[in-house]
Amino acid sequence: MAQIVNSRCVLAVCDLAVSTRYYVDVLGFQVDPVNAPGWSFLSRDCFRVMLGECVGERPAGELGNHSWYVHWLVKGVDELYQEFVAKGALVSSVPMNKPWGLREFGLSTPDGHRIVCGEEL
Repeated sequence: MAQIVNSRCVLAVCDLAVSTRYYVDVLGFQVDPVNAPGWSFLSRDCFRVMLGECVGERPAGELGNHSWYVHWLVKGVDELYQEFVAKGALVSSVPMNKPWGLREFGLSTPDGHRIVCGEEL
């Protein structure tokens, strides 16, 4: 039977060095040992992302409500929020209990890709 055995989100970024530093220094990702010019392959826990440099393209932040790209279901949402705040993350909302049974907060990347982190109540 065919299976999906792995995945990565792929994001266009305007400045690869700036975005890579944000993911590593602020969001706690590690750089994976893949060498591809114009790309950064990053991971934290079971989540992986590829950042591709697209100089001159519209940043995600200009897409308004279409700049969401991921929802991370996490353990320890309040601790993760505190970790990100302490490192200067671009936080858009504080942890709040939602009617759909999750405690969530929001953040964004330098290019404006929006992320929601949630934990089941």
